[in-house]
Amino acid sequence: MTYVLHYAPDNASMIIRLALEHRAIPYKKKLVNRAAREQTTAGFRGLNPNGQIPVLETPQGPLFETGAILLWLADTHGGLGPDPRSKARGDFLKWLFFAANTLHPALRMIFYPEKYIAEDHVTALRRGLQTHLHVQFTTIDQIAADKPSWLGDSAPTVLDFYLCALLRWSAIYPSYDEAQWFDLSQYMALAQICQKVEILPCCNNLMHAEGLGRHPFTRPRYPNPLKGTAR
Repeated sequence: MTYVLHYAPDNASMIIRLALEHRAIPYKKKLVNRAAREQTTAGFRGLNPNGQIPVLETPQGPLFETGAILLWLADTHGGLGPDPRSKARGDFLKWLFFAANTLHPALRMIFYPEKYIAEDHVTALRRGLQTHLHVQFTTIDQIAADKPSWLGDSAPTVLDFYLCALLRWSAIYPSYDEAQWFDLSQYMALAQICQKVEILPCCNNLMHAEGLGRHPFTRPRYPNPLKGTAR
């Protein structure tokens, strides 16, 4: 079976796409029309009852949740993270789940606060999350500065791809008065990872397909995709 990736431009599906293309894993792409809220339809919810992108159809059934898909791909195909028997496996898993369970949800709350809190508390929520994320990005930046084999190394892992996307979104997507809260230059080791990922062939394919520009992670701009919408 050829995998099917249900995607939208500049959504979390881009992380899965980087992993698939980096390992040259055959897959088909199926656009989810966010402008028409296709992710809320019965057909899409049959794949992911939570109505969120991405979904990857596999021989084991449809997979959702970005971290789960990445870990499944790494274990199934290898070359995207430490082998399960590796001594580095535990550290890799800790920080992969940190990205999925701590960083990603915090960004989602910044972007869609109305899903989590009353309107008159939105500003306070965002300010608190900005401070929180700065602390967390600083933490993972310090880990990356130690140059572990599973983060920022010559062989990229799914964690590299995940962090690059999270850093990109932090820089461009807050569309309110405090949009300048994020500065990639504060995190030197993470910035180096972004530079490395940008020159990979898999990233070049992504840039063209999803209209991300020439520097999607180090100097990100709003996407101009060939098909679909990011939001």
